[in-house]
Amino acid sequence: MTTDNKKNKVENINTWISDLNSDAKAAVSVDCVIFGYDEKELNVLLIDCNMPPHLGKKSLIGDLVKSHETLDEAGLRILEQRTGLSDLYIEQVRAFSELGRHPLGRVISIAYYALIKIKNYEIKDSENKQLQWVPLSKISELAFDHNKILNDCYAQLKRRLRERPIGFSLLPKKFTLIQLQKLYEIILGLELDKRNFRRKLQSTGLLIDLNENQTDVSHRPAKLFSFDYEEYRKKKTFQSISFDI
Repeated sequence: MTTDNKKNKVENINTWISDLNSDAKAAVSVDCVIFGYDEKELNVLLIDCNMPPHLGKKSLIGDLVKSHETLDEAGLRILEQRTGLSDLYIEQVRAFSELGRHPLGRVISIAYYALIKIKNYEIKDSENKQLQWVPLSKISELAFDHNKILNDCYAQLKRRLRERPIGFSLLPKKFTLIQLQKLYEIILGLELDKRNFRRKLQSTGLLIDLNENQTDVSHRPAKLFSFDYEEYRKKKTFQSISFDI
């Protein structure tokens, strides 16, 4: 259609359908950054890319959104297929719509991230695509624009760790303050002052002193705590904590 014809056409349902069938065609996908914590470092679940021109590279876990799915449903489906878990913490981050980001055509991707404890995870690799955990610190060039997606999701994870108690799901039900601090240090990539860290976390009023100590340890037993989820539900807030110290 020429520019003049576009200016002169009368908009109605038929012209809108015509536009949808021509100008507005695009596929929608979901890409998931699955972060895994193993008490030593933060890892990301990656897969071998089998699509030219990215053969030989690793990529994030993703798939096209099916016609009967919402975005959240697609994200949860992908995670359950790959992890076998259906009750993960999942959060939508943002859309990636740069032109030319996918070799097969116009694909708009919605990025999500999830956070899991690796020892609760069993790799589901029925298609033999070489799923594997890769330490975040050792990830280099990924396929497509997945480095950008990973960086944005990691930045969101670090923000959320300061604002919500999402990290406590990665700890034992009974944990020490040393375990808690180590988790925050690994995910945030910071070395934290022990005294300030404990003061800030305890000021939330959401840590329960169990009046118990560790057992079967070779060092001096540390005190055990748990997270007060009931009190958190009452407050409906987790005091935003700054660790830039």
